[in-house]
Amino acid sequence: MNMQLVRTNAAMDALRPRGAEDGWLCRLVARDGGGAARAAFEHVAATGSSVAARVYGLGPGAAASALSLSCFRVDGALGVPAGVMVEATRVPEAGPARLGDAYRTAFDIGQSLDVVQVAQDLTAVLVPALGDHAAVDYPDDVLQGRDPAYGYHGQEAAAPRRVAVKSAHGAWPGPLVQVGEEVPRVKESPETAAKSVGGVLVADAALARRILGDDPVLLAKFIPEGMRDSLGCPLYRGGRFFGYAQVYRTGASTPFDGTDIKLMHDLCARTATAIDNAFRFTREHQTAVVLQRSLLPPSATRSVAGETAGVYVPAGGALSVGGDWYDAFNLSSLRVGLVVGDVVGHGLEAAATMARLHTAVQTLADLDLPPDELLTRLDDLVRRMQLEADEPDTVGGSCLFAVYDPVDRTCRMASAGHPPPALVTPDGDVGFVPVAPGPLLGVGDNPFEVTTVTLPPGSTLVCYSDGLLGRDVVQGSEHLKAVLAGQCVAGRALEAVGRAVLDLTPHAEHPTDDITVLVARTQAVPEESTALWEYPADPAAVHQARAHVNAQLEAWDLHELLFSTELIVSELVTNAIRYAGEPIGLRLIRDRVLVCEVSDPSSTQPRLRRALTSDEGGRGLFLVAQLTTRWGSRYTDRGKTIWTEQRLTPP
Repeated sequence: MNMQLVRTNAAMDALRPRGAEDGWLCRLVARDGGGAARAAFEHVAATGSSVAARVYGLGPGAAASALSLSCFRVDGALGVPAGVMVEATRVPEAGPARLGDAYRTAFDIGQSLDVVQVAQDLTAVLVPALGDHAAVDYPDDVLQGRDPAYGYHGQEAAAPRRVAVKSAHGAWPGPLVQVGEEVPRVKESPETAAKSVGGVLVADAALARRILGDDPVLLAKFIPEGMRDSLGCPLYRGGRFFGYAQVYRTGASTPFDGTDIKLMHDLCARTATAIDNAFRFTREHQTAVVLQRSLLPPSATRSVAGETAGVYVPAGGALSVGGDWYDAFNLSSLRVGLVVGDVVGHGLEAAATMARLHTAVQTLADLDLPPDELLTRLDDLVRRMQLEADEPDTVGGSCLFAVYDPVDRTCRMASAGHPPPALVTPDGDVGFVPVAPGPLLGVGDNPFEVTTVTLPPGSTLVCYSDGLLGRDVVQGSEHLKAVLAGQCVAGRALEAVGRAVLDLTPHAEHPTDDITVLVARTQAVPEESTALWEYPADPAAVHQARAHVNAQLEAWDLHELLFSTELIVSELVTNAIRYAGEPIGLRLIRDRVLVCEVSDPSSTQPRLRRALTSDEGGRGLFLVAQLTTRWGSRYTDRGKTIWTEQRLTPP
């Protein structure tokens, strides 16, 4: 487009400044007379984004004047840019340079999604554009992310709180209401009615004193020394009251005029819109944080396999909370599962996706699936979610799943594109587990691989999301190793270790991505608390198994469990001999519960069924279920293991 003026209407002609020559609009568009305007037009034409409230002087030959331009791209029938439409508003002639600066500076209002920063941006425009002192007050609803009230309710409303101030003379005057303080209530009067209808209240010192009465405390809180005039304007958007802005002139300054009132009203209207946007973001952010934290486990857990502690920090700035998550849960046979995940995106959608994956992991873990198979099932779920999503690329993530066995002291883990965990040995050596990185969830068809490491008692495993490492993964990894070497010492609380990792990470104070850290310190079941036997597929093995169990429970002084455990072992070993073959393994583990495991080479899972009255068999597993606290089965590399748990009688 050549940016030639094509058409104007009569309303545009009416904006012609006094003294402006013919062709003034053409010169506004031309490069020589209106370069800034021309640049704005070209930007709109190229990007399609609108530019609003830009103010440009009209140059020599015209009276002191300016126009506020709002520019929008006009597309043709085929979507090809055809031109730029410009709406213009006359800025009053008084002080065009000052007003132009104020309107241009007003673009800074609303650049932040923090409601307090928006208030600070407004005061930065009000001083010096309109006065010497400026303040902004918010109701607590806005600060706490709740829906603001519709309209202003005066004495019935909670006292607002001062959130931003600005003084042209340096420090904010001490007697006035300070940032963070509640703003004292003022008796309702006809003059203050402007607050309820959205109007601007203009008050000189005499009127201000009449409104405030003779209360010296109120006078000191609201009237700065040497005040000449003040402008007050409520911040309304969609009928909701977001706050109140006040600007003062002191000394020998000129009184406020109609131009100043118009500017104050425009700035407050823009601020109210910005606060509304920031408020919506704050509310969504808080909702996402509540959802996120409600789905995370307790910050610290403890079991026979060890103890864990997790910390989570949402992303700062406009990114909001993301989909990072962690969990630690007990599995069968005293094992513990550890999981850390990261979901693509931020906000409520990411938190909802995280919730689905988190729930799926808990369900799949209850099935006692090995880490690689669990991630495969999770990958299938993500692919189904991609098919359901409007934008499939926005669904995905990474995950690390590990299972630690305190009996054999091994940890088996698999990764779906997640960073490897750090490992601190009991003697203080720090390194990273060489886990094979698989594809991200929902990305590839490559199988996930299981990495097995032996963890001596007292080892510390640190799982985390990639937000902890920052953009430079190598540098971030080295920094993490150095921090763990100094902080992960014997006897220190794991939650303190996790917090120290965050506190000593440079970018963790204002992270650009969520950060999750899960710290786990391993323990082991003593060898004297386990017993293991192996039998052939011979009916005589049932008698041997009962004898071994009775002797072991006598040695452990668990007489109250002799009868029930003998029945359980008889049933499970008999089924293994009849349906599975040899070798048959039997293991007892003693802790706060008695675990009984029977392993066989068959991959057929047992099924609990209701036997008919006339049936001679089929009641074995029913008896097992009645005698145990819980029971189940899991696949192994050599077949399956059926396990049961019985509570020990407290001493």
